[in-house]
Amino acid sequence: MSALSSVHRALQVLEVVAAAGDGISAKAVARRLEYNLSTTYHLLESLVADGYLVRLDALRGFGLGPKLPALHDRLVAQLPVPRGLGAILRDVHASAGAGALYAAYRDDDVVVVAHDDCADHPVPVISTWRGALHATAVGKLLLAEAGDAARRAVLDRDGLPSHAYRTMTDRAALDRELHGVRRRDLATDRGEFRARLASTAAPVRVPGAGGPTLVGAVAVCVPVVPAGGPGSLGDRRHRLERAVRDGARRLADALGDPVSTGWDDGGPGAVRRG
Repeated sequence: MSALSSVHRALQVLEVVAAAGDGISAKAVARRLEYNLSTTYHLLESLVADGYLVRLDALRGFGLGPKLPALHDRLVAQLPVPRGLGAILRDVHASAGAGALYAAYRDDDVVVVAHDDCADHPVPVISTWRGALHATAVGKLLLAEAGDAARRAVLDRDGLPSHAYRTMTDRAALDRELHGVRRRDLATDRGEFRARLASTAAPVRVPGAGGPTLVGAVAVCVPVVPAGGPGSLGDRRHRLERAVRDGARRLADALGDPVSTGWDDGGPGAVRRG
């Protein structure tokens, strides 16, 4: 096995363990990835030795290790995070009645910096945004803002993979969708990334030399229910749109204040990171 292949396999193992929740056995990991058991044990033990995984009790197997939060914190430290972000997301959650998140853009990629959710209003975890931009509200904002050449380059690289039966896999249809995103300055996905999940996102922009610059998005996530029914995206559209637009405006104001930009201080409104 080449070094590059080993790294790829180790990362796949890490993702399977992360998706499993509170522990997963080596046999279950091997089965899900279709690896032989000896290879799987070797990868798991290597990840444990480096602190990315930990051994749990015999029945639970392996879980995420202590190094991962530190890696995430270092990533988020490279992004502008205003004090009060936690309070803003909490208000969006309360006013929308839906889990809320703030995602920052790094070139043509997305980093979920923080979220505020609960058992009744969960925010899903997306392990990689590459190949998912066209199917998510947060990703559509980024694609809509990009120039034609940059957008073509991203779509040529990632393609338009299908994630659910409503995913747009036709570029002409996606172009029409992105035109609407630019016109409304708001993006929505209707079960396009996950069949039972919809989301609405509003852009966060800060002043730049060439005009307002897109730096992130505030989004809320709701379950997909029959169109027009209680709790559906259509039924709650105005409430959701008002919540994300207000959250995005407040966040843009905070990001525009250089004194407030940086790590949340852990006081009132402290951020729950990614």
